[in-house]
Amino acid sequence: SCCCRGRSDFQRKICNYFSLNRHYRFFIRCNIFRLTVSRFFILTLSRVSTTNDVRMNIYLPRMELRPYVRYFWTLKSDRPFSILTFPIGCPQIIFHRKTPLYIPELDKSQNDFTLSGQVNFPAHIRSDGNLDMLVAVFYPHTLGMFIDTPPSAFYNQEISGYDLENDFLNETAACIFDSQDDNTAIEILENRLLKKVNPSLDLPRIGTSIVSLMHNPATSVKSLADNACLCQKQFVRIFRDQVGMNPKEYARVVRFQKALRSLQCGSHNFAAIASDCGFADQSHFIREFRKMSGLTPKSFQKYCKPYSDLFTFPAT
Repeated sequence: SCCCRGRSDFQRKICNYFSLNRHYRFFIRCNIFRLTVSRFFILTLSRVSTTNDVRMNIYLPRMELRPYVRYFWTLKSDRPFSILTFPIGCPQIIFHRKTPLYIPELDKSQNDFTLSGQVNFPAHIRSDGNLDMLVAVFYPHTLGMFIDTPPSAFYNQEISGYDLENDFLNETAACIFDSQDDNTAIEILENRLLKKVNPSLDLPRIGTSIVSLMHNPATSVKSLADNACLCQKQFVRIFRDQVGMNPKEYARVVRFQKALRSLQCGSHNFAAIASDCGFADQSHFIREFRKMSGLTPKSFQKYCKPYSDLFTFPAT
């Protein structure tokens, strides 16, 4: 397919998967994107619309980084907001050039330089209106290569990047904070990340497993391990080290995200969503959805416009 040219094998597999579903499209553009509904951990900025005092831009990474980095985004806000956020299934590196976001559930603010790991629970974030942030969103299994630390070390956590005591990361943060604008900051970050690209043999194995889970979140761990040509125990260890949580737990996030995508595409048939997304039944779907979002699917649709970050690629 011409839409897959210039993409990594992992991106092509996801693209091919989406092309089988008439509601799913995987678009990539080489310019800056503007979102009318912004997201951060599936950030519900539908209540903080993109205006002159809330500005968000999405940037695609350069070609060499696209197998590992999904996209970069920047957010500037001159007015306060408080938003409920949800698991997206992708780890992130966050740079705050002004006041960091506050997380009331943890009674703490993010660090200026934050690593956000895989999470399986909802949380609020608050801004005092003095916000200027740059975020790199990675594929579910690729962050560890850039930080020399398995993401499982900060499962269900947001930690200061400085806590890793990694000179390379600290220098990267310093360069970004010294930059004068978003384009320069992203160029610096890209150049620094490129120096760390050194994929292991396990990276494509886990990438293929993630594509399998996105296609069918009910895929057994044994099947995933067999397809990766690994014993089950070894597969679970490698998956946890690269993704940040074990396969069964990550499948829960994928089911939730896939259900969000169904709601995003206009489905109101909860029984059908449960079946399509790998839930045991409708009750299981509602129960799991509430654990991930803090809301039932019906309440969620009233709270905000459904949007799946994992199953939607930013597009114009």
